[in-house]
Formats: sequence, structure tokens, C-alpha cells
Amino acid sequence: MFVAPTAEQLGLYLGLPEIEGARADLLIAQAVALAETVVLPLPDQATAVVLSVAGRAYVNPQQVSYETIGPMSVQRPSGSGGLYLTKADKAALKALAGRGGAFTVDPTPETADPSPTWPIDSDAGPGLEYEPGWGWV
Repeated sequence: MFVAPTAEQLGLYLGLPEIEGARADLLIAQAVALAETVVLPLPDQATAVVLSVAGRAYVNPQQVSYETIGPMSVQRPSGSGGLYLTKADKAALKALAGRGGAFTVDPTPETADPSPTWPIDSDAGPGLEYEPGWGWV
């Protein structure tokens, strides 16, 4: 059963000595809601994805990509802020839920009968010689 991470865990994840508890709780709840749009119920290991989503939004809520304050400037990758799921987040959630791999579909109905459905030639078969690729000759 999935247990949402706490504000303290988000602070540890981000390496912050202090964290705004109410804001962190809101972002975690919203990250859980986003994750549940992909997989429901969330698997136990989805905590990593939820922390990643909430952490992005916590450190860069306005999605700032370039910022200059005095002599300092910072450039962040585009799409590095706000509350959203990346393709990798969605893929991870699906894989954690066991929905990420290849699969096989057998279209044969359970009531299928293996006996031939075409007219059987009573002149073919035993008594004749079988040649691979040519059949009974």
C-alpha cells in the first residue's frame, strides 16, 4: 500500500536544512494526484517519483530558466520547474506497477477446435507416400 512521503522526507531529498511544511505537504499531495492519473493505485515504490515531482516544483515553482541577481546568474534547463510529470516519470510509474513491458495477445478463442474445418480428402493419407513440402503423393 502506497504511503505518501512527508515534508521532512522532501527536505532530505532536496538537501535542505529547513522546509516549509505546509507548502511541501501541498506539493506532495498534488504530485500524488498527478501520479494517480497514470497509475491507480500507486505502487509502494512510487515515492521516488512523487518526491522528484514535488522537489522540482518546490525548488523552482515559477519555472524560471534564467535568473540574474547582481553579478550572479543562473540558467536552469527548460522545463525544470513547476508541477508536472515527465515522460520518464510516467514510464517509471508504469514500470513500477508492472505495466511497462512487452506482452502477447492470443486471439484464439478458448472454444477453438484443432480439427480441420475444410473437407477431408479420403483418398489422401495412409497408403500414400508423404513428401515434405509436397504432402501425400
